[in-house]
Amino acid sequence: MSAALRIAVPIHSFEPGGVERVALGLCAAWQVAGAEVAVVLGRREGAMAPDAPSLNYLLEPEPIPTRGFETLWMMWRMIGYLRRNPADVIFCSGNTYAVVIAVLKLVLGRHCPPVAIKISNDLERRDLPQPVRWFYHRWLRIQGRLIDHFVGMAAPMRDEIARWVGVPDDRITIIEDPSLGEEQYAALCALPRGAVPPAGAHYLSIGRLARQKNFPVLLRAFALLADKTSRLTILGEGGERARLEKLARQLGIVDRVALPGHSNATSAALGQADCFVMSSDYEGVPAVTIEALAAGLPIASTACSVSMHGLLGDGAFGILVPPRDPAALAGAMADACVMPFDPAAARRAAAPFRLSQAAPRYLALFQSLTKSAKAAPA
Repeated sequence: MSAALRIAVPIHSFEPGGVERVALGLCAAWQVAGAEVAVVLGRREGAMAPDAPSLNYLLEPEPIPTRGFETLWMMWRMIGYLRRNPADVIFCSGNTYAVVIAVLKLVLGRHCPPVAIKISNDLERRDLPQPVRWFYHRWLRIQGRLIDHFVGMAAPMRDEIARWVGVPDDRITIIEDPSLGEEQYAALCALPRGAVPPAGAHYLSIGRLARQKNFPVLLRAFALLADKTSRLTILGEGGERARLEKLARQLGIVDRVALPGHSNATSAALGQADCFVMSSDYEGVPAVTIEALAAGLPIASTACSVSMHGLLGDGAFGILVPPRDPAALAGAMADACVMPFDPAAARRAAAPFRLSQAAPRYLALFQSLTKSAKAAPA
């Protein structure tokens, strides 16, 4: 009998985030399939902690609070873990962990296990000033030299990764982002979906209250809508809350906007909405968009990634507009509520993004990387 595959996964904390939530779901599925999964955790705090799956979480006491320098702390944690414990492969769940992996590769050299990194965000990053963007693209090229394999979350990302990271096709694998568990997918598909009301539509957005999500653009777009009986709910928490609350007051929409904070019960919110809205400057394949499709909701979104056009069925499931344009987003929000829309087709489009589809494909990739690493000359 072959030995169980040993997978090490760095995770900063249980703070809400699509990257971490999807990663923990994958870890649970790999564990059920017989792999030995070690989640190297920076700190245990975070709103997702009560609902986190039962896994082998490896935690060391923080010498001092590490939230302000969690990336440096994770570098230290991963180097220490890998020096004491064997691992066959490292799974890097998103771009934000790439610098941790780069340091591991430089410090451990040939003793570092092979790494598969999931590209979780847009790589062109037009939101950045040109000088910063230039350095960011150089950094991507460095990643291409150090990291073994890159995973894109939807088919259009293959060309994006090849262009900006500079790696050949055999170092890129496309595995649709496993945003949905089977029970979650079934529950979202079972939500009743009637016609959007002619007035008083309920718009929903979900995400961290962070600059990347650009919720100020959403608030300004909502204020421009002709229908003053419509409502907007933004589910999420983060450092932008005070700024958003102040802006809502300035725009005179505070009585029609709800900011209830983070919630793990997004299905109920999706069931009560008439249209899903995304205002981000940049994304990868946003899990909340997949959830909205499974819930049978029309979508108004910024063109925040190369994958959005395909996700929206080339216009069948929603409307895309340029980022940072409140007037354009307002028009998309109004039009999405009256566009011809087939909820059943949207739900079928979300089906490939299920955990049950992705988990075994990741394990096959990890086995291949492990086999190649063992066959390489010492």
